[in-house]
Amino acid sequence: MSDVLSLWKWSGRLPAGRRVFSTMFARRAPYFATVRPRFTVVRPDHVELVVRDRKRVHNHIGTVHAIALCNGLEAAMGALAEASIPPGKRWIPKGMEVTYTAKASSDITCIAETDPLVWAGGDPDVPVRVRGVRDDGTVVVEGVISLWVTERPPAAG
Repeated sequence: MSDVLSLWKWSGRLPAGRRVFSTMFARRAPYFATVRPRFTVVRPDHVELVVRDRKRVHNHIGTVHAIALCNGLEAAMGALAEASIPPGKRWIPKGMEVTYTAKASSDITCIAETDPLVWAGGDPDVPVRVRGVRDDGTVVVEGVISLWVTERPPAAG
């Protein structure tokens, strides 16, 4: 089991376990702390987290900033990749393509999903579907984050 899945299961047994997991995840990649992601679902091939609608992440018109949305989507993708990648492989983001479809005027649930079969194949390009959804169910951003997946090099001596 991956470190991310182990941490998710362990923290789930604690009071405020999701908050503990979210804080520990953001410490591993400190930039994610800028949006204070709150993970709600972590499993292979599907991760959800919430970016709260607060002034710290607003743009000039008072909605959640596009880059804050992308930061939330990338955090969801990162947790998904860590929870899904087979042993002996490693990943790195290769690119992100998103379309903004509506104003982000509430808390936003960031969702990352993959087909389990993409990890089993030998193709180094792995697409992760991402979207951000407003409280009323409206999709405010959607797209794909492409990963480059390769064999992990042997441990040094």
